Amino acid sequence: MRLVVLISGSGTNLQAIMDAIAKGHIKAEIAAVVSNRKNAYGLVRAAEAGIETLYVPLKPYTDAGKSRAEYDADLAAKVKVYDPDLIVLAGWMHILSSGFLDEFPRKVINLHPALPGEFTGVNAIERAYEAAQRGEITRSGVMIHYAIPEVDAGDVIMLGEVPILETDSLEDFEARMHATEHQMLVQAIALLAERMS
Repeated sequence: MRLVVLISGSGTNLQAIMDAIAKGHIKAEIAAVVSNRKNAYGLVRAAEAGIETLYVPLKPYTDAGKSRAEYDADLAAKVKVYDPDLIVLAGWMHILSSGFLDEFPRKVINLHPALPGEFTGVNAIERAYEAAQRGEITRSGVMIHYAIPEVDAGDVIMLGEVPILETDSLEDFEARMHATEHQMLVQAIALLAERMS
């Protein structure tokens, strides 16, 4: 299975995927890592592992008066070159429109650090922690789902609950969430790899 991984940041989820492939837990290869941020450390991780990288910023499009849809269509064309079986949004901080998603039907998966219908969008971990501090919830979770134009709303492939303990600092809860993200993303990709083989 050929993967293309889209990132915007440090690439810890990318590293988890790379490690799982190296250990034989996922029968796949990463064809390319794409980032919309030039200084994303995930690009360094990929380059050091000999994986092709691609930087596709949005700013030149907005500066030229082009739409997000035009950016998404061009991004899709660039990704298509790698002939991916699966595209993994691993900390990709850009909402993809149908201009991208329609080119890869049910081939784009996203990781979101919350349960379905809860804390959609950005800063989900912080918002869940704040809700717990107010006594509104005692758990959050992580879901892997198919990406659709609606934010964090596609069909769920896998989910897991993560407790928020009374003694937790935000850092404690974040660490538990990230560990769960890494584990579940690897499991979901391995599951999809088996289905495709």
